[in-house]
Amino acid sequence: MKAAASRPSVRTLSTKPPYRTSRFVSRTSNAKSSLTADTNGLWLGVSPSPKKPAGSPLAKLPLSSVLRSLLILSVSSSSILLKPCIYTLSALAHPKMAILDVARNPLLNLLVKHTLYKQFNAGENKLEVQRSIGNIKQLGYRGVLLGYAREVLVGESNADPADEKAARQEIQTWLDGTLQTVDMAQEGDFVALKFTGMGVQALSYLQKKSMPSPFMDEAIQQICDLAISRNVRLLVDAEEQAVQPGIEEWATKYQKYCNSRTPGRAVFYNTYQAYLCSTPTTLARHLEISRQEGYTLGVKLVRGAYLNTEPRHLIWSKKEETDACYDGVVEALLTRKYNSMLKSASSEYPTSLPPVNVIIATHNRESVRRAHALRLQQAAEGINTSNVELSYAQLQGMADEISCELLEGFQSAESQEKTTPSPSESPNVFKLLTWGSVKECMGFLLRRAVENTEAVGRTKDSREAMFAELKRRARQAFRAGN
Repeated sequence: MKAAASRPSVRTLSTKPPYRTSRFVSRTSNAKSSLTADTNGLWLGVSPSPKKPAGSPLAKLPLSSVLRSLLILSVSSSSILLKPCIYTLSALAHPKMAILDVARNPLLNLLVKHTLYKQFNAGENKLEVQRSIGNIKQLGYRGVLLGYAREVLVGESNADPADEKAARQEIQTWLDGTLQTVDMAQEGDFVALKFTGMGVQALSYLQKKSMPSPFMDEAIQQICDLAISRNVRLLVDAEEQAVQPGIEEWATKYQKYCNSRTPGRAVFYNTYQAYLCSTPTTLARHLEISRQEGYTLGVKLVRGAYLNTEPRHLIWSKKEETDACYDGVVEALLTRKYNSMLKSASSEYPTSLPPVNVIIATHNRESVRRAHALRLQQAAEGINTSNVELSYAQLQGMADEISCELLEGFQSAESQEKTTPSPSESPNVFKLLTWGSVKECMGFLLRRAVENTEAVGRTKDSREAMFAELKRRARQAFRAGN
């Protein structure tokens, strides 16, 4: 990636896999794609076991959702259809003709809104968003991770970073939208923050690893104060390495500002990308800062979203190494014990982690299942897990079979271990979705399509799960008719 003069646009993303031996793909139905080396021996007893027949976790989804998912997943899992789809979405996200502008073509707007938009997004206004949140909670989810879709990209803004008036307008636009998002969220939900959404001046500050300007700082503190008053949590999205070190500095500042006011609980979370070789060291350093400053660290762990634009030497050379990093870090966090993957940054505390709140945000079934099995094992052994609040999250419209299976507690598989969770161990499962006009969400939808070029295997698994669910319902209807 070139030095940080501008943010790369999704239009320039390559689809070439940079790993040497395998694509960065979550073949979640394949146990071999999970942790390749046991870091502390803790998970040796919870290896995947055959699933016995049970009711379908996807049975809770409405038929319209199953049909829409099957259609979209069939396209996104096809090497023939996906590239034309990405090309079309790119043209819609950056229209050069009025007929391709979803904001000016009502028929096109209607088509997109009731297909792709409805699959991945919450709505265009507060009423639609809160209806979507209600529908998600009716399915059994604990809540949502809600983000505002509007972005201010360098290549699409005429603002000069040195133009204070223009910069303030961009920051104010971001602030207004984010405050609306916090207002739409319900108690216990999360709101995603994208610092680069504040515009080119914020981007310039982040690239230079400078702390936010007084106007930026005031805007972020307004969001923090509103979130705390509404019992809504905040999480900062990770971005490419051109700006990520600056984001981490800002996140540390506002973690202390928020989390110091809510003892024992994290309100402000930072995102860590497991595909970066530096992530264990960075996380260990942040854990030690939280211990010294006396607040609970909020950790959202993902595999990574900028695989094709990061400098190659910063990323693990094989997908299996990323899996090992992800699962090793999760084990350390959930057990609050440093291990061979996550090593302490302090000689004074070489073994035990400080209190931490964790969001396991992944579409990898084995990572989710292993974490859940570990939690059940801790509950069965009477281990106190109150200092590690755990949540799971997947994108709305993606990996729904994993989310629904987690809602069921992987009961069919775990019952063979003869371990049944108590009500207090019921997993906190969230869905991540965005809101905004169809026009504002086009960039988000384009990124989801580009993301699927690096996860065709996992997308096929999701498509097969939806197809199996549709066949199950058809057989059930046929039997009922007879």
